Amino acid sequence: MHIKNYISYFLMLFIAAFLISFSACKSAKEMGEQAEESVMVSPEKLDNALLWKVEGNGITQPSYVYGTIHIIGKEDFFLPEGTLGAIEASDKMVFEIDMAEMSDISKQMGLLKEVFMKDNMSLKDLISDEEYTMVKNHFQKMGLPIMMFERMKPMFLTVFAGEGMDINGLQTGSMKSYEMEFYEMAQQSDKGVGGLETMEYQMSMFDSIPYQVQADMLIETIKSSDAGSDQFRMMIDLYKSQDINSMVSMISEEDSGMQGFETLLVDQRNMNWIPLMKDMMIEGPVFFAVGAGHLAGKNGVIPLLMKEGYKLTPLSNAPATKKI
Repeated sequence: MHIKNYISYFLMLFIAAFLISFSACKSAKEMGEQAEESVMVSPEKLDNALLWKVEGNGITQPSYVYGTIHIIGKEDFFLPEGTLGAIEASDKMVFEIDMAEMSDISKQMGLLKEVFMKDNMSLKDLISDEEYTMVKNHFQKMGLPIMMFERMKPMFLTVFAGEGMDINGLQTGSMKSYEMEFYEMAQQSDKGVGGLETMEYQMSMFDSIPYQVQADMLIETIKSSDAGSDQFRMMIDLYKSQDINSMVSMISEEDSGMQGFETLLVDQRNMNWIPLMKDMMIEGPVFFAVGAGHLAGKNGVIPLLMKEGYKLTPLSNAPATKKI
């Protein structure tokens, strides 16, 4: 990874890892069993595929939708068969956020203030003394003194607390970002890039989640981590199997402590994206790269595009994969 992009990666890590943590607050075994049960009865079940071709409804050339996982270990990073061909056939790459905007240092610096709670609130205002001691001990083991982070919004602390999240991994190269890999491909081939949302919008979403709910999630994450539950690993395994249905089921899990917020974090955003995607596809073939948790489900991007009259074809459900 290039050092000049580190702040961009770091902000993406905050956002992406929070969504991963949000969708994986229970033990891997429990979540796997309940996700499987939910998928079996879901009328919106889709093929296990990360890459989908979009045709029809007035567009003259196919576009593509690819489901990413924003942060992944280098050893797990792969591209399903057909991905490079879809990228080559597209004139433009569009992400959740315009990756060129992510490289704007002034925007990055302006967003750093959003990391902290308002009204001088601290973590001690939200949790018991016993829970605070547990949090402090957990972060001390990681070499992070909690006093430096007490005023951070608890969701950001959750990013650091979870198993499998190496906060230096993007800098050292032990972890990768699909968005940044695709962005580099776009730059190398002189493709246009764009975004479906702004950085400000993504950050503002989390302010709709009460600090107390965020703090409860932090405590649950640390308890699971200390008990040896590797929920991040489970999410990676689902991703590598291209099981987009189970990924959505994890996000919708009632016992995750975040029930009700999936509408804000996932469903409403999906619906906001569809008219933008329609306009972009009319202009020419586009490779859309959005989080895999947005693809399936009743209000997923794939079903929503189908409802608009597009033909969606899974392209990446073959077992062969390509590492890069």
